Amino acid sequence: VAHLLPNVDPVRKISIVARGSMGGYTRLLTEDRYFMTATQFRETLATLVSGHASEEMMFGEISTGPHSDIKQATALARKMVTDFGMSEKLGLRTFGQQTVSGYLGFSPPEQRDYSEEVARQIDEEVFRIMAEARQVAKKLLHENKPRLVHIAEKLLVKEVLEGPELETVFTEPLSEKPAQ
Repeated sequence: VAHLLPNVDPVRKISIVARGSMGGYTRLLTEDRYFMTATQFRETLATLVSGHASEEMMFGEISTGPHSDIKQATALARKMVTDFGMSEKLGLRTFGQQTVSGYLGFSPPEQRDYSEEVARQIDEEVFRIMAEARQVAKKLLHENKPRLVHIAEKLLVKEVLEGPELETVFTEPLSEKPAQ
């Protein structure tokens, strides 16, 4: 998904080797940016939820594997709504007062400056943004399922793909065998 979306940093490495709590990962060549657009955020969200969407598509079930990506995506969608004024429904406003880190680096809870009704609307917007990202990921994965299977087969043999070898699996012709 990251490879297919034009506003996401390029894919640098894919691994199925477990590291800590990660069962595998996709590493992007992340640029230092101070400014990001709503489009860049939406495409980043689609990339973050693509592991979840691919599990569901390929296995008909999901696992705990993409939990960190989902957590990161949810936090980003929430920031789009509450910090960056990128909500179609709630408009150009920030929500919640940011506080300085507390004792020993522990962050105190957010200071609310909005009503329960607005809190519900924030939750709805975060849900909508996440659902849109999931739909983008699912559509791209479905349209490119043969390529996904091809990459997975290469990873089962090699475990880590990067550099020219990674670029090859994204571009080389696919075999004629039907996708599973």
